[in-house]
Order: sequence, then C-alpha cells, then structure tokens
Amino acid sequence: MAALPLFGATGKFTWRMGAVVLGGQSVIVFFGALVARALGEVSGDPRAGAYLLVGSGLAVLCLVAAGLMRTPFGVTLGWLIQVATFVSAVVLPMMAIVGVIFTLLWVVCLWQGQRIDAIQAGRAA
Repeated sequence: MAALPLFGATGKFTWRMGAVVLGGQSVIVFFGALVARALGEVSGDPRAGAYLLVGSGLAVLCLVAAGLMRTPFGVTLGWLIQVATFVSAVVLPMMAIVGVIFTLLWVVCLWQGQRIDAIQAGRAA
C-alpha cells in the first residue's frame, strides 16, 4: 500500500470520497463560524464579524477544494483545510474535535480510496 498522497491526481473513487468529506466539512465549518460570531458578539469582542467572515471563507474553500479533487492541487488543498480547521480551534475550541473527526475521515478516504482504485484497476485489466 502506498503512502497517503500529499499532492497529485488521485483515482476516481478516491477523489469522489475526498470531495464528499470536504463538502460535509464545509457545512460544519460554516456552523462553527456562526457560533464563533455569536459568542464573540455576546462577549463584546469587536472581531465577531471577522470570525464569521474568515470561517465562511474557510467553508467556501472546502467547497472549492471538493471541486478541485480531480486536479493535482485538490489533495494538497484538502490537507491545508484540515490544518486550517485545527487552527480555527484558537477561536472556537470545539473546532479541535471537528478537526479530529474530519481529518480522520480524510485519511481513511485517501487510504481506502487508493485501495479501492487499485482493486478496480486490477479488475479492469
């Protein structure tokens, strides 16, 4: 079994699974941005609007990465999004749990996707 890819095109099944993970992550990240803004406003933090803007940008970036999974840059952008989700835990600590869950899903999708793509290639040959 090959190592997890950090860059490069993946097989059809792998990029589909990765796109599903990133699409689901975009929804949860956006909800996290809403929570960060609401908590910021309640506590009187003047950066509350920025929390929503940056979190929404990360959610949109998740969708862009899901669309780019067919290209060599999709996997790299997906890894960067996983890191950014952990970084968002500085503002909203519960995002660390979201980061763990979606990073595990990301790793499993890349690992099992490669395995399934290899099986499908063997059957096609």
